[in-house]
Amino acid sequence: MRILLIYPVFPPTFWSYNKILELVNRKVLLPPLGLITVAAILPQEWEFKLVDRNIRPVTEEEWAWADLVILSAMIVQKQDLLEQIREAKRRGKLVAVGGPYATSVPSEPQGAGADFLILDEGEITLPMFVEALQKGETSGVFRTMEKPDVTITPVPRYDLLELDAYDSMSIQFSRGCPFQCEFCDIIVLYGRKPRTKTPAQLLKELDYLYELGWRRGVFMVDDNFIGNKRNVKLLLKELKVWQAEHRYPFRFNTEASVDLADDPELMELMVECYFDAVFLGIETPDEESLQLTKKFQNTRSSLADSVDKIVRAGIRPMAGFIIGFDGEKKGAASRIIRFVEQAAIPTAMFGMLQALPNTALWHRLEKEGRLRISGRQDINQTTLMNFVPTRPIEDIAKEYIEAFWTLYDPEVFLDRTYRCFLKLGAPKCKAPFKMPSWVDLRALGIVIWRQGFKRNTRWKFWHHLFSILKNNPAVWEHYLTVCAHNEHFLEYRQIVRDEIEAQLAEFQRQEAKLEREKAIAS
Repeated sequence: MRILLIYPVFPPTFWSYNKILELVNRKVLLPPLGLITVAAILPQEWEFKLVDRNIRPVTEEEWAWADLVILSAMIVQKQDLLEQIREAKRRGKLVAVGGPYATSVPSEPQGAGADFLILDEGEITLPMFVEALQKGETSGVFRTMEKPDVTITPVPRYDLLELDAYDSMSIQFSRGCPFQCEFCDIIVLYGRKPRTKTPAQLLKELDYLYELGWRRGVFMVDDNFIGNKRNVKLLLKELKVWQAEHRYPFRFNTEASVDLADDPELMELMVECYFDAVFLGIETPDEESLQLTKKFQNTRSSLADSVDKIVRAGIRPMAGFIIGFDGEKKGAASRIIRFVEQAAIPTAMFGMLQALPNTALWHRLEKEGRLRISGRQDINQTTLMNFVPTRPIEDIAKEYIEAFWTLYDPEVFLDRTYRCFLKLGAPKCKAPFKMPSWVDLRALGIVIWRQGFKRNTRWKFWHHLFSILKNNPAVWEHYLTVCAHNEHFLEYRQIVRDEIEAQLAEFQRQEAKLEREKAIAS
């Protein structure tokens, strides 16, 4: 059986980092971990080819070679997923689809022509699919309410990737999150009981990456890496030894709940393992909104103090923020800006609240008749809200655009990054010195030219860099890397403004049309 695995295109997003990746001659930030895990679960006597369409299109030879096409996607990849399903069916191929989007909204890939839907978690549903194929079946839906034991998950097929195209590699230790945030689909897809791999299992995956020659960043994709603190500490104690023995080949990033700040031992272990950044779901400084959306873990202590503890421990914060909660008071975006500036969080992902399919928020809004199912449904930072909020959507959209524009003003971003790195704890481990490549030197030169000479940021750039070199020299390389992110946000904030304004104008036209029709009918 010849299997063609296809990963659909991502539209421009907050995390695309296209301008930064161009500097270092790479195409994509992260690989499709789900698809290479699928390839590892399926029978290994089968043949596999993988095409990440964020790198390149599928060739005619690859289409002709395939007996079966398997696709996986998140909701933001919806458009290209459906197009690739149709393309595969046009060529007469059997098509199987899985992943978070298909699991949440199976009717849409099925409507596009998918023959098989492999839903939920593949450790259980992929064997069901294989059995159906062996019986000669040509269609089917495979799903389960059972959550698999991830200690049975095999090492992903990293060998199928075009490794040079990626800036970072993905790896997963756990699935699930213990919290109950109303808007979050992670607990719907993976449950509230975090399931973890064994330390030996994860180290085996790192061994494989190491053998393949990978020596760059590794993103631990867990939606809450510290959901099971006992098990994560067991992993970190062994990972600390592995990293030292291999001379620190990988820098790690991950996602965690903000209660990470309450566990100094855990933060110290992470830093000793070469974790240098963490994404925190802060959402809003408004405690009423946090209570309403059941994000109680963010109300137990000062959010600003928590971020400060994480920074001083040596872990750079990234954070997610949301505008548009029910009952939200005017000026929510300004309050988020003040918090981001106060906490000195360089990278603040900011978006309007979206109701994700099958979440508690989705069901509540559906019951209240407030869902908007027309318009774009790809759920991105450039997508207008998909429900009727409790205050005018025009006000929310205007606040959102202006806040995004302000947060990523080049000088504001540099100032905030500078304040963060002045107090960032020094790393506790360091890879041996490696002569920088020509590509790295070229990228550094471009960033310095643009920010240190060409733009109005020139004076701040040099002042801040020399101050970091003087006051916190151990973090200067990390600091310059984050300064480079300015190249992405300078362009992306304009994309956000243009697309939200266009959608808002279309929304207003549709509302005006409905009002005219009502007036005529009456």
